[in-house]
Amino acid sequence: MPDATQTSREAALQTLFEALQPLSLAPLWTQYRAMLTPTPQGTARPYLWRYAELRPHLLRTGELISTREAERRVLMLMNPGLEGQAAATSTLFAGMQLILPGEIARAHRHSPSALRMVVEGCGAYTAVDGERCLMEPGDLILTPSWSWHDHGNETTEPMIWLDGLDLPLLKALDVIFTEHAASAQYGITKPDDVSTRLYHQPGLRPAKAQNAPHFSPLLNYKWSRTAAALAALPESAATPYDDLLLEYTNPYTGGPVMPTMGCTAQYLRPGVHTQAHRQASSSVYIVLAGAGWSVIEGQRFDWEQGDVFAVPTWACHEHANRSQTEVAALFAFTDAPVIQALGLYREEVYTAHGGHQPVL
Repeated sequence: MPDATQTSREAALQTLFEALQPLSLAPLWTQYRAMLTPTPQGTARPYLWRYAELRPHLLRTGELISTREAERRVLMLMNPGLEGQAAATSTLFAGMQLILPGEIARAHRHSPSALRMVVEGCGAYTAVDGERCLMEPGDLILTPSWSWHDHGNETTEPMIWLDGLDLPLLKALDVIFTEHAASAQYGITKPDDVSTRLYHQPGLRPAKAQNAPHFSPLLNYKWSRTAAALAALPESAATPYDDLLLEYTNPYTGGPVMPTMGCTAQYLRPGVHTQAHRQASSSVYIVLAGAGWSVIEGQRFDWEQGDVFAVPTWACHEHANRSQTEVAALFAFTDAPVIQALGLYREEVYTAHGGHQPVL
């Protein structure tokens, strides 16, 4: 009898499954379709953190806890789809850090690579392997993997920047290592911003400088120079999906500034509304200037200077500049270098509705 035979078979399978559990075994066919999906099915969500809402709480932390106690006074940007994980996307960490006048955030080093995008304040520093990088709004500061670094603020104003790390990726790979220095500061052994003077001339580099194939030897990408380069781009350089976009590069390789994270800066010209596309990589954006909105997977997020938003892997996204007279500037860091190195990167253009997503 077919029904009886099927019932007997299901009972036998259940007995088999129960016998497999103590052996840490499981049948693939019960999870096959959930594991091999037609497109990525991550749980990270598009999300926007408003700087105007975040900033008062960050300043309040400065009243309640010192850098001596906290080591790094950071508010983590927690993606609500990742169930309490310290991650803005599945592979990228983002946090807003505060250092007050007279403070030092003590020296340490770790295997996760880090970057700083300066949001507020001028003149504090990040010291990387003996070189102080003096920080101004819009500057990109690199802290390559396993480099000693500390932060200090010798000015009279608070200093705030966005931290970006590949920490969730390295945690998934089980390759996180950390070491703390014996003293609060590693020690200054080089002239301030010497790497900027050595490597920040486009198309030029010191002939006898040491090759640095994995990480960019340029530690401080000054916003004044990046903004000038963006402003100099002709309209013919604009793309339908990002308008005017520049990639920060390693001056030796021409590739990304770090093996695990790439960085871009872009101008959205007045009134520009880009077309939508999706990428097999995730990104975290911060607004450096202007105001506008992004539509990510059908959700509209209105943004202004200082706001941060996450674009998860394979999330359809587009951007718009609200102003008809001024540019909007965005900075982003992304895990694309990892995906590209593995040969897994792809893009897809959104073609329906004239290239613009309906807002849900």
